[in-house]
Parts: sequence; C-alpha cells; structure tokens
Amino acid sequence: MKDGKHNSALGAAYAATRPDEVAAIYDSWAETYDADMSAAGYRHPTICLALLARHLPRGAEPLLDAGAGTGLIGEWLAITGYPQVEALDISQGMLDKAGAKGVYKALHRLALGGALPFADGAYAGIVSAGVFTSGHVGIEGLDELIRICRPGGIIVLTVKNTLWQAGFAERIAELAKRGVIARVEETRPYASMPGEGDTVPSRGLVLRVI
Repeated sequence: MKDGKHNSALGAAYAATRPDEVAAIYDSWAETYDADMSAAGYRHPTICLALLARHLPRGAEPLLDAGAGTGLIGEWLAITGYPQVEALDISQGMLDKAGAKGVYKALHRLALGGALPFADGAYAGIVSAGVFTSGHVGIEGLDELIRICRPGGIIVLTVKNTLWQAGFAERIAELAKRGVIARVEETRPYASMPGEGDTVPSRGLVLRVI
C-alpha cells in the first residue's frame, strides 16, 4: 500500500473506494512492484528507515511494518539491526512476496482503519510508509497503531498533504495536547516518487507513544 501518481496501478489504487478493491489491485501488481517503485525513485521506505533508526534503539522488538507491501523496509530493518519484524498488509499477493524474502517473523493479512487483533502495547515500534494517502488509509487508521504501540515506543509514518490538510494535522495536535503522543520529528514536505512526476508532497512523522 504505497503512494504515487501516474503509474496505472497506483492511479487505480488512488481511485479505489473499498478495501477489497485496493487488495485486488496490489495482488495483481505484486510481481513487478519492486522494479516499478525503484524506477519511480520511491523515497518513503528509505526516509522511514532513517527516522526509525534515529529514534528507536537497535534491536528493539518486536516491530510492525504496517502496510508492508513486498517487504522493502523489512529487508533493510533486518540488515540494520532490527531482526524481529512482523508484516501487515491488505494484499495477500504482496505478503507472499514479502514472506519470500525471509525477513519477517509473522505475516498478517489485515486492513488498517478498523480494529486490529493485537494486544495493547504489543509492539516496540511501528513503521507505516506510503499508507496514509489517497484511496488507502485516512486518520481512522491512527488510533489503533497508537493502541498497539507500547508506551515509550515509536511510530514512524508518512502522510500525504491531501490528508494532512484534511484533518490529520489537527488530530495529531489534539492527541499531543491530550498527552497520548509526543511529536518527536517531522520532515519537510517532499515528493515521494520524483520519477513519476508526483506533485503532491508528503511528510515523514515520528510519534512517541506516552
């Protein structure tokens, strides 16, 4: 579950209105996804990895890759010292590709935005790259990520400006004011896929659960 603009699969995913539509699009795209995103200059996984490594100690466990896709981040987390990572994605085709990389301890076929079958505070850290974007997951997906991240844990996510300006920023501010989370870091806006001519910027956000 990632973002971009002109790629036909991404265009269809942006226009999807139901989770089963999104899943079907990514199922059919799984075979060429890594190569397509590499050609597009896809930046979210790299930026999320850098942010997580800056704020979460090496070896922290377990982690959840929420919207793992084919497992781009999972591969890099394993290399950089986070060996206990689980993958969550709406697409079984994507999870099959992620699982074949041999870096995840568990694979969960689930949709973000509703209740998740994990205990409170189950994870030391959560990373969600390219998920909070058009046609995918909105602000409704945030509360459950906060619930399943333990106090003191880190959530790293990217947010498309269309969502940021449509209530996401206000919700983050509200949660911070209530003492639910602390805003640790926010990147400047950037194009997530410069090779695709993506003109709507995103930002990386680091939250610490209180």
